[in-house]
Amino acid sequence: MPLTHLNQRGEAHMVDVADKPESRREASAAGYIQMKPATLALLTQGGLPKGDVLATARIAGIQAAKRAHELIPLCHALALTKVSIDFRIDEEASRVEVTAVCRLNGRTGVEMEALTAVSVTCLTLYDMCKAVDKEMEIGGVHLLSKRGGKSGDYQRHAADPIVTGEGAVGQVSVGTRCDIDAACVQVKFLAELRERLGVSEVSIPLDSLESSDVGGLKASLLKRDQRFARLTEGRVLCAVNQVMAIDATPITSDDEVAFFPPVTGG
Repeated sequence: MPLTHLNQRGEAHMVDVADKPESRREASAAGYIQMKPATLALLTQGGLPKGDVLATARIAGIQAAKRAHELIPLCHALALTKVSIDFRIDEEASRVEVTAVCRLNGRTGVEMEALTAVSVTCLTLYDMCKAVDKEMEIGGVHLLSKRGGKSGDYQRHAADPIVTGEGAVGQVSVGTRCDIDAACVQVKFLAELRERLGVSEVSIPLDSLESSDVGGLKASLLKRDQRFARLTEGRVLCAVNQVMAIDATPITSDDEVAFFPPVTGG
């Protein structure tokens, strides 16, 4: 396959995408920054001198994705419709794992934007923590998946077991939503909410809900663990199957319910 950024004379040039049809494009990328356990503890407890580390790094990653064309010479300037940055704290490995998702409707892909977002997020985490730990290491920056475009879809390690949340970086959730045999609801916790609760997702049997709606789901989660009291806070939003929802929104078997703070990127 020829390199599209080289012309017939072998010179670097920007690919002309004017004649390509517009389509929905999405890419996700991941990476991590490893640090001393004491540094990670300070980060999670908000004890670092520069303040809210994760919030600052998230904004930096979003900004970097939007300006990837200023950093990488042959990238196009893109009107991104979504940029999200998520973190996973891995205490066992003493590192912060970063995932970025970029999306648009356009004529070229957003892989470089997602990779740039992860890289700058990790660099910002380094900057925020370097006062107490200069031995941190950034690594594992790679493309997880891309969708749309003439070249088709790509998913890293597609033959490996597919898991979510507690799985390794590079594994994504596809296929059956619930991981139990009974009729159930898949619940996901996104962005800072995931870090505060210490859980990314859980399957809840449908017949265990106080009522078959979002309010009943919240009540059932609270019965399981007092940590889920955070879900009753006014600033926590909810979506059912990616559509904004309220407590009265009905829930049926195999629905996906996501809880998240007002700003998760974009």
